[in-house]
Amino acid sequence: MRSIAIIILLAVIAVGIGVALTAIPFGVAKTQVGDHYTESGIGDTGASNIVTSVVVGYRAFDTLGEITILFVAAMGLGAVLAGGRKLGQRREVEPASLILRTGCRFLFPLLLLFGAYIFIHGHLTPGGGFQGGAVIASAFLLVYLGCPGRRVSKVWSQTAESLGALTFVVLGLVGLTVGGHYYLSNFMPHGVVNELFSAGIIPVIYVAIGLKVGSDLTGIIDGMMEETI
Repeated sequence: MRSIAIIILLAVIAVGIGVALTAIPFGVAKTQVGDHYTESGIGDTGASNIVTSVVVGYRAFDTLGEITILFVAAMGLGAVLAGGRKLGQRREVEPASLILRTGCRFLFPLLLLFGAYIFIHGHLTPGGGFQGGAVIASAFLLVYLGCPGRRVSKVWSQTAESLGALTFVVLGLVGLTVGGHYYLSNFMPHGVVNELFSAGIIPVIYVAIGLKVGSDLTGIIDGMMEETI
């Protein structure tokens, strides 16, 4: 009976995949979609970075799903680590080298600034919220490795994470209400192409994604670090 149920389930999954593949625009149709992005991306979104116009413009709702997956993964990892941690257990770790101790003091603010620069200018240059958030998380990783006694503030981390997610969702709802077309509709002026204040809501979304991704990855790093004596 169990084998029959597994076969039926696999058959249903196979049919679902087949139906999904038939709906994908292969060949000429897919090429036409790509041509529309490259030819009309700047006019539709105001972003000079075409990749940005696709990720945070045409398929912004899909990007919201991606950061939701990251949030769920961070929550799941935290639950697993909390369940397997023995109360009162502490490990003695080897002191950091001189290079790490020096780096965590001087490079930390520079890495934070560089990460913020990446996601603020994501609509103008290569980069964006995910890349900038990863750089910010690497700054905290450097602190954890070079200055073992220091930890990120849980309050500030959770506040930044919640603020980034809330901003993304609210922008989508306002776009749906004001724009009147679809969720995350670009309801702000596009401005002048290649200027910092351009591309409508795209820079704001990238700032929200940068805060969200940076906080989630930092939380993952913090949960995986060994406790010091």
